[in-house]
Amino acid sequence: MRHNAADWAQVQAIRTAVFVVEQRCPPPEEWDAFDRTSTHILMSCDGEPIGTARWRLLVAGEAKLERFAVLREHRGAGYGRRLVTYVLEDARAAGATRLVLHAQARLEAFYESFGFQSTGTRFVEAGIDHVEMRWDAEVGPR
Repeated sequence: MRHNAADWAQVQAIRTAVFVVEQRCPPPEEWDAFDRTSTHILMSCDGEPIGTARWRLLVAGEAKLERFAVLREHRGAGYGRRLVTYVLEDARAAGATRLVLHAQARLEAFYESFGFQSTGTRFVEAGIDHVEMRWDAEVGPR
């Protein structure tokens, strides 16, 4: 699932389709300096790229999970769940014991199913309602 430099165009194509086209996120808000320093994940099915995500270390032991996207035609088949599981495991294998993400509010229950809890902070980003969520290995599954 991890991507290499040759896969960057596929990561960009998926994020463009999901965030820029489908969700109408302005391109300057989608692409940022963290793209250069994050770990990007590319998910494929039968050799076809269908999803992507990224994560990055914030401070020692804490990582931020971001940019989860599965192409529309592949949603509802469990790929999103597999992608989140992989990213959680990847960040934890790199030493993260605390994880944070800014979930689209409509997906709050989905991320709760992985043990994330809302911090209560809600905000609008790129015109979409979001909620800050955290996961802490020391607390364990919720």
